[in-house]
Amino acid sequence: MCPNCRAFITTSDRVCPYCQARVGPRAIDRRSSAGALGGLIPAAHFTTVLILLINIALYGASAWLSGSFGDMNPRALWVLGAKLGPSIWIDHQYWRLVTAGFLHGGLMHILFNGYALFIIGCQIEELFGTPRYLVIYFAGSVAGFWLSARMNPMLSIGASAGIMGLIGAIVAFGHVSGTQVGRMIRNQYLGLLAINLVWGFLPGMAVDNWAHIGGFLAGLAIAWVCGTPARSTEAKEAMWRALAAGCILVTAWSFWLMYSHFPSPDELRLLFRAGA
Repeated sequence: MCPNCRAFITTSDRVCPYCQARVGPRAIDRRSSAGALGGLIPAAHFTTVLILLINIALYGASAWLSGSFGDMNPRALWVLGAKLGPSIWIDHQYWRLVTAGFLHGGLMHILFNGYALFIIGCQIEELFGTPRYLVIYFAGSVAGFWLSARMNPMLSIGASAGIMGLIGAIVAFGHVSGTQVGRMIRNQYLGLLAINLVWGFLPGMAVDNWAHIGGFLAGLAIAWVCGTPARSTEAKEAMWRALAAGCILVTAWSFWLMYSHFPSPDELRLLFRAGA
């Protein structure tokens, strides 16, 4: 598929016959790479799978603290870095804006988000390349939980803020491409966004729509500006690699701060006893 308009082309094409974008060897070599773990993880999906594995590992930690693989104990989620307005704005634990995006409140929650992340994340990873993908996902997650913390101080978690950032990126790409295929992609994902928001406003649905809105707007804005690697320069690619490295460092630092604030065994017992 053309990396710019996603139209089907042949492997011998060096210029897309539909949008006239140059198809460089980098896009072709990326798909033919053997990948990691003996090919079990395709190279084109490596970053998406890695994010999924981090989410699964933290779900296991949440389940261990909660004593159940079903619904997670809110105190366990808070200990592991869930978003909570007072903890962020009063205690200045801003790292929660990052760590909250890797936690989930139940089995259905992580299964649904994991499936959506794999389907949409793989598309964005191939279309925008790993550096832009990381920046879009990081910014969508952080912006989503920042807006959520401002508008809804209650505890919330989930990868959906970052996923909505990826959806925003697809919508921006579809609109900016100016092609019929691009418009179809844009309209399809705008419909998905509308269904998601309506569903979140239904009575009894524990959905953080503010996080979804913030994530979508952040992903839309970044993708609107950054474009795809197909029409880029080496200087711009170096900039995106540096930004992606910064996102990784901030994420690692946030998890270190979560670890440094982790309660002692005695404090944990008191915390969970208080919630009994």
